[in-house]
Formats: sequence, C-alpha cells, structure tokens
Amino acid sequence: MWLDGVVTQATADRTDFGFTVTTRLDSGQWGPLGRTGVIQTPHGAIRTPAFIPVGTKATVKAVLPETMTALGAQALLANAYHLYLQPGDDIVEAAGGLGAFMNWGGPTFTDSGGFQVMSLGVGFKKVLSLDPDSQDDEVIAEGRERLARVDEDGVTFRSHLDGSTHRFTPEVSMGIQHRLGADIMFAFDELTTLKNTREYQETSLERTRRWAVRCLDEHARLTEERAHRPYQALFGVLQGANYEDLRQKAARDLGAMEFDGYGLGGALEKQRMGQIVAWMTALLPEDRPRHLLGISEPEDFFAAIEAGADTFDCVNPSRVARNAAIYTATGRYNVTRSENRRAFIPLEQGCDCYTCTHYTRAYLHHLFKAKEILSATLATIHNERFTVRLVDNIRDAIDGGYYAEFKADFLGRWSR
Repeated sequence: MWLDGVVTQATADRTDFGFTVTTRLDSGQWGPLGRTGVIQTPHGAIRTPAFIPVGTKATVKAVLPETMTALGAQALLANAYHLYLQPGDDIVEAAGGLGAFMNWGGPTFTDSGGFQVMSLGVGFKKVLSLDPDSQDDEVIAEGRERLARVDEDGVTFRSHLDGSTHRFTPEVSMGIQHRLGADIMFAFDELTTLKNTREYQETSLERTRRWAVRCLDEHARLTEERAHRPYQALFGVLQGANYEDLRQKAARDLGAMEFDGYGLGGALEKQRMGQIVAWMTALLPEDRPRHLLGISEPEDFFAAIEAGADTFDCVNPSRVARNAAIYTATGRYNVTRSENRRAFIPLEQGCDCYTCTHYTRAYLHHLFKAKEILSATLATIHNERFTVRLVDNIRDAIDGGYYAEFKADFLGRWSR
C-alpha cells in the first residue's frame, strides 16, 4: 500500500478494482434499473448505493477525517482543480497520496475539474436555475468576468485565488489525478449549462467524447509508468443536458470504451432527474458502477437509485450546516430560530450521531449566534450522518425487499 510517501507493495493491477451487483430492485418508476452492489478498491470496499461526502480541499470542512469514519462515510471525494492550485498535486503526491495526506484510510475519489470549467466560465453564479428557454452560449453572471475559455485541446483559466493563468487538458487532468492518487478519478469533460443552445450542447458532447478517448490513452500510459502504485480506476463522464438523444449518445459512446465506471454529470432539470439518469443507465454496461455527480437531497436519492445510480456526492450537507440548516426525517429547519433558544433536546429526536447524543438545539443556537467555529463542526456532523444513513437505509431496504414501504414512509414524512 502507498502510505507515508513509501511504496510497500506493487499493486497497480486492474484486479484491485471491481464492481459486483448483489441485489436488483424488482421494479421502480423507470423499470428494474435500481440495484445494490459492492465496489472494490485498493483501499477497501464501498457498499452501494452510497453517499460519498465531499472534502473539496482534502477536508470535509470543520470535521476531522476520523469523525467522518465514525459517522459511517465509506469514501470521500476531493477536487483536482482546487488541490492543483493549493497546495499542489506534487505536494499531495510527496505526502503519499490523498488518503495519507488527509489521514483518511478508506477509498477516495477525485473529480476532474470539469465542473470548475463551467463555474469559472460563467462567473460562479447559479446560472443553472435560469430559464433554459432563454439560451445564450456566452452566458455569464451579471457583473462577473469570464475566467475560463474552452477550445478543442482543453481549457485556459485564471485562478480564482490569485488570477494566475493555467491550462487544463485531458492529459494534464489525468496527470494531476494520478499524482493525487485517488482510488477513483474522472475523465476531463466540459460541463455545459441549461442556458447553452442545442447546437452548443451537440458540439460540447462530441468534444467531451474526444477528450474521453484522450483521457483513456493518457490513463493507460500513466498506469503503466506508475505500475508500482495502486491501480486508480477511471470513470468516463456523460453529458447531454436535458436531451434524451444526447444522453443516450453519450451512454453508447462512452459505454463502448474501457472505462472502469461512469460519472453521470451535467446540468439537468431536477424534477426530471430520474428520467434523465434512466436514459443513460439503461444503455451503460451492467458490470460497472455509476456515480451521479452533485446530488444529496433526500427525494433525489430515491429517484436516482431507482434509475440505476450507485454512488453520489455533494457539498450541500456540509454547506447548509455552516448556515445553521439542519436535516431531519421530517424536513429541514434553521437552528438559529428563536424557538430553539431554550430547546434542550437533540437536533433530531432519535438520531444516533455524535452531535445529537451529546448536545442540544439550545447549545447550537448559542454557538451560531455567538459565531463560534464549533457550530459548523457539530451541525456538519449531524447533516453528514443524516445523509450517509439515509442512503445506507435505502440500500438495506432494497436488500431486505421492503424498499417500496421504506420509500413511502420516508417521503410521507419528509418536507422541504
């Protein structure tokens, strides 16, 4: 294993990575696409479906890696773009790879930087929620400057940290992710927005296909060159926005390539998410895992799992926690509301997380009002545990044959 900067075992062998389906969901809204399974990696197994918490900069904000283990996280995902800029992928490599650097012993994921291509290009604002009927291939957030430009070979961008200019290509992204050393990494892709025209979506999809081929070629070269390191699995990323034919084309094109798994990416209408995911999974190889990027709302898990998604990641549980939003089985609430000032009860009755078994709403109300850093830690522990546990419970319900009853009970109580 590659730890503490020392190679102790030569393990760069594709047999270190694999996926096995264990149970199939008999029926769902989109047919029998849902399943449970096991992803095997050099740093341990991931039972699926599974939520993968996001530690963008090699940390889940405000929470120790050991705590993430205790609350049930099976793997963590970090961001190649951010770690490339700071502290540098060379430093992470010198530390022994992402897991050793952050003191996380389990499986790790890195995304390629494709999302940052979009967010830098449109000025960081949430353009995905804008009216998709108002289309503009040069979409940019009001009052913002475009920091990324896409061409056939790659992307030129300016750092959001210091304005310095950098260049990402499929080959550069592969090199960065190999040096970061995650068990699962993603091919470099172009993420479009719902504002882009159909013509641009077609052009971008074909560009992402060509980049996928280049990523596979560079991945093969680097895997051979670094054969003394544990094998790193490469997932292709499917785009296509809300268009059925483009999503299906992406699934056929990338599904025919030798990827270890697939990332289901891109901008899409949340109310149609299950349908869009099903367009892709129905055509993808059955023996490879599918990771749905950027999803964490409870109702979305049910739709995506029924449509055949296996793993998920999102910053939202920790992000909203830092703003005092608390998840419960009956919905979300803000712990800073006045009724919680003297509420000497857990954040959620019956929750088994460390925060709920040791602290009260009144205490977190105080911490947030006093702007104490501990507020973010305790709220994040709860929200991450809630999210991890929910997907674990869905998996258990599929395996146990009571998924329909579990779904009806949970969604009957859940309210946004």
